[in-house]
Amino acid sequence: MTELTFAKSFIQTLESRPFQITADHVEDPKNYPSRGAAILPKMRKPPAKRQKLAPGQERGISVSLKSSRNPPLDVTLSALSPNTSILNLKESLSEKEGIPVAKLRILYNKKPIGDAKVLKDVIGEEETKAEFCIMVMGGAASVRKFETPEKGAEAPVAQGPSGLESLAGEEFWGDLKGFLVQRLRDEEQGNKVFEVFKKAWEGSGK
Repeated sequence: MTELTFAKSFIQTLESRPFQITADHVEDPKNYPSRGAAILPKMRKPPAKRQKLAPGQERGISVSLKSSRNPPLDVTLSALSPNTSILNLKESLSEKEGIPVAKLRILYNKKPIGDAKVLKDVIGEEETKAEFCIMVMGGAASVRKFETPEKGAEAPVAQGPSGLESLAGEEFWGDLKGFLVQRLRDEEQGNKVFEVFKKAWEGSGK
């Protein structure tokens, strides 16, 4: 077939078709060109909308205070305000367990938290539960509050080890471990440094 013959045949084919598409024209879907399936990306989870609460209707937070070491502790404080400070938690724990506030350290994700921090700054705005680890400096033997002696009874003078003798007791090493963890702000690193100190002292043969 020559080019001229092909051109004539093509023109005749075009002339046989209507010049304009009618209003009721419907194209056969089978004649559509094939296309790849369009896959839409996954929708991101919409951020939670903050609900404005009226004064007095703030969410309550349940706080669990646990310590697996000596002394073992497991205290739950319910319906706490998001503005409750870490110092308030220490004071509540001190009242329940009789442990001085100065001996308590509160950790979150293995890191000590300052007393001025409040719950919503530590766990976030939306959380209603929180679990903290408790570390008691000095061990169980030295943290329990002594009962107040009755009037008229003379309180005995406390006699304890001094100088190098204090290194043989657990109280000194407990205080040292607590200081290192608080100073380094990392429980794992604090324990490693503590072990180095203790092994060096024991190896000195004192």
